[in-house]
Amino acid sequence: MAEGNWSAQTAPGPSQKSELPLSGQRIVIYGMNYAPEIAGVGKYTGEIAGHFAAAGADVHVVTTPPHYPGWRVQEGYKNSFSKSREENVHVNRTPLLLRRKMKGIWRLLAPLSFAVSSAPVVFWKIITLRPQTVFCVEPTLFAAPVAQLASWIVGARTLLHVQDLEVDAAFAMGHLNRSKLLQRLGTAFERSVLKRFNHVITISGKMADKLVEKGCSGKRITLVRNWVDLDHIFPLAGENAYRTQLDLFTHDYVVLYSGNIGAKQGLDILLEAAKKLESNARIKFIIAGEGPVKLDLIEKYGNLNNVRFLPFQPHQKLNEFLNCADLHALMQEKGAADLVLPSKLGAMLATGKQIVVTADSGTELYEFLGDAAVFVQTGDVEALVNAITALQEGRLPHYPEKIKKLAFTLAKDAALSQLVRLQNQTLDAQGALP
Repeated sequence: MAEGNWSAQTAPGPSQKSELPLSGQRIVIYGMNYAPEIAGVGKYTGEIAGHFAAAGADVHVVTTPPHYPGWRVQEGYKNSFSKSREENVHVNRTPLLLRRKMKGIWRLLAPLSFAVSSAPVVFWKIITLRPQTVFCVEPTLFAAPVAQLASWIVGARTLLHVQDLEVDAAFAMGHLNRSKLLQRLGTAFERSVLKRFNHVITISGKMADKLVEKGCSGKRITLVRNWVDLDHIFPLAGENAYRTQLDLFTHDYVVLYSGNIGAKQGLDILLEAAKKLESNARIKFIIAGEGPVKLDLIEKYGNLNNVRFLPFQPHQKLNEFLNCADLHALMQEKGAADLVLPSKLGAMLATGKQIVVTADSGTELYEFLGDAAVFVQTGDVEALVNAITALQEGRLPHYPEKIKKLAFTLAKDAALSQLVRLQNQTLDAQGALP
């Protein structure tokens, strides 16, 4: 596929071109999630904005109050319009519709409400600031047309950072009914918006392929995987404070899931495995995080004596917490493994611990991890039980050097420098849209 050869379009490495400063550039970043959210898209968008500002850019963000993944506004913020300056970034926040159980139509109404509330804010921001670049983040694509219109008026270049193929995910996860008419409308809207961006950044190869299928030219796609700060997350040896705090014995084998607790994560299979392994006193399961299905899972599995549910742990203690695991669990529902490459993967790899993954062959996760992880077919509880037991008994190999090598491919500094180079290359590009 000539035009779909996106893999050749990745930004050059340090040996090809040194990082260019962003001094004097004005950048508007427009997305539904932003710092101080510590999980998912908001974490990465916050780090991008901070890095651009540190590189000399005048950065303005239009976003929501921090609310993910618990789908409630964090303490210290209000679900209303506000302005602030955070880490040398100008931040405008606008309200959105929220409820604790964000299921079905509510998963559509939340981004739509942000698109409506933020439209006049981002339009005015772009018109008055006249930025060189408008950097949109998906989710949510619903908000993009207003930003594209304003960018066209002032002659700004537009970039889209695709963190989630939200239209595909909405149907795959059952948030929306599988009406063919609704799918056609969603796909038509998506195609119309995608083709109007000057450049598209995505986090996985399979997502890039899907974007090409949706009519986005491969010449306008760059792959930049979500990253991990290797100075913050790394292997720890010796006693672990969390194992002591959680009354875990030295011989206990800890299976840890830490992250968003939602439909795409498929945690039912992990907890069903825990239920079957309840008689094995040595294997313990820890589920840490927040999300729309957490309460349902606690109600269903909270009585298991080998399972502990915890909230997100503080950022400054995250390395210690992730290192309390013997095995990291990366669960995905069938059909979700190629819609997004989980952001938690980098931190798992950075600890050097073993990882068990539910993903089918041919998916992005399967191809990226290779034999650095143990794979179980999605939905197969018995296979997961057998894999965890085999890992606990030492009957499956551990390849720490391969895990370490993959972690270094996701280093934070390299990824953010790549985005700076891409920002400058996009401004240097001449001519009309491809």
